[in-house]
Formats: sequence, C-alpha cells, structure tokens
Amino acid sequence: MRGVAVTHAAVSVVNALPLGVGAAFAVDWRARALVRPAPDAPRSLTVEPRGAGTPLVRLAATAALRRLHAVDAPIRLELRSTIPRGRGLKSSSAVVGAVAWATSRFLGEEPEPLEIPRLAAGVERESGRSATGAFDDAAASAEGGGVVCDNRTDRLLRRFELAPGLGVALWIPTSRHPPSRGFLGRFRRHRRLAQRAVDAALDGDWGRAMAANTAVVEGVMGYRYGHLHAAAREAGAIASGVSGLGPTLAAVAPVRRLRRVLGALPRNAGARNAVRPISRHVTHGRAER
Repeated sequence: MRGVAVTHAAVSVVNALPLGVGAAFAVDWRARALVRPAPDAPRSLTVEPRGAGTPLVRLAATAALRRLHAVDAPIRLELRSTIPRGRGLKSSSAVVGAVAWATSRFLGEEPEPLEIPRLAAGVERESGRSATGAFDDAAASAEGGGVVCDNRTDRLLRRFELAPGLGVALWIPTSRHPPSRGFLGRFRRHRRLAQRAVDAALDGDWGRAMAANTAVVEGVMGYRYGHLHAAAREAGAIASGVSGLGPTLAAVAPVRRLRRVLGALPRNAGARNAVRPISRHVTHGRAER
C-alpha cells in the first residue's frame, strides 16, 4: 500500500497576524508526498531525499501516525516540492499538509474535508514556526480555491474563487522572511486597517482585501513596494499585494496581460514567474496498492 498526496502553494489575501482571521488562494506550484512501507529501515521514519527530513516534516508524519494510533509503523517518506521556501508562498503549510495527507492515506484513511488543514495548523503551532497555525494557508493549499478562515478556532468562514481567465504574476526576491512569531505584536498595532482587509474578504472583494492587507504588511516589514504596485497596475493588474510576510509580491491580472505585468516587475532583484490559480475540487492524491 502506498499513500500519495499533492498540495499547492498559496498567495495571501489577508494576513492573520493582526486579528487572527486570514485569507489565501491556491496557485499551481506543488508539494508531493509519497509514503510506503519500510519494514527493513533502521528507524520508524525514513525521509528521502536526505535533506528533506526537517523537524517540521518529521513532526507532520508523526502527528498523522499518532492520530491513527500507528506511531510505530515503519514508513519511508519521499517528498518533492517546487515551492520556494521562506518567501511567503506557504511552502511549510503545503509540505506539512502533503506529508500528513499521504501518511493518512497510507494507513487506509481518506480524511474528511479540512481535517488535514487542521492537523497541519496544529503541527505549525507545535513546531513554533507559525504564530497563528496558518489554518487559512493550509486549507487553501490542501483544498484549492480561496478561503477566509478564523485561525484562532481553525474555522472556515467562506470560500471564494478567482474568476476564469485570471493569472498571477509573482516577483520573488532572493531573501527569506523570518518566523512570524517575532512580528505578532507589531502586526496587532494595525488592527484598524487589518479589519478593513478582513471585512473586504468576508464580502468577497478579495482585490480590496489585498490592497488593505499589503499596506499593513509593508508597514510592519519595511517593504517599499508602492512603485511596484503602480507599475503592475499600469501594465494591467487588477490587484496586487505582499504574500504572507513576503518578500514575494503577487499581482493578479487577466492571462492575456500577464506577460506585460511580469515585464513591469524588477528583472535583476529576484525571480519572476507566472502561475495560475488552482480551483477547488482538484484531485490532490490517492491511495495506491
């Protein structure tokens, strides 16, 4: 028996640090986990490739095994991810979700909707990597589409989809963001502006939510992206904002204008990529014999 799962990168609409409510939508960079038996392995959990066996990955697999009372089951985990790490594109939520989902499927269980994102949020909190658990990121990554979530209670508040024909231009600087816990207090000083972002997201106006949210994130993190938003808008973007804690900037535009929007973003200070939003109900994985 083998368990396979695929999750996706995601782009922030609302950062959950100020108020505990966050929003994000999935895009088509992937994390894929494969779990299979390893009866002859020297330890209960073997991770391949070797460098992928981080404490967070091991904690995710252990949490899934513990939930199904199979902590001593010897398994081999193979993990592949194309999502840039530490750039605000939810790489840790995607990896944790893929690992937990594949492990559950290996043990013969198909989790209920949102069960894996809740497990992933718990792992993120336990590891200390995330101040909120990032349930919104995990839900978008695992299920596709867009979500607005209360990360204090791991509750889904609403779903949304980007309209057909839209794509996302990403500018991804080479630097990585620090862990979110160190910024919690500073973000909470911006509750009023953050509430505008939350209200807009709950109303279904994700573009307005992105604009209010990025003002908060840029103010706290010190990014100076005003000229980039203006350039993206001039090139045809309908919305733009910092994703997560950054430094990635995401600009949403009609697909026919994506090349032009990408051309308006910096050429030499990071990578530029065009990605498509991932709708809900995408097949993420399967159990295989």
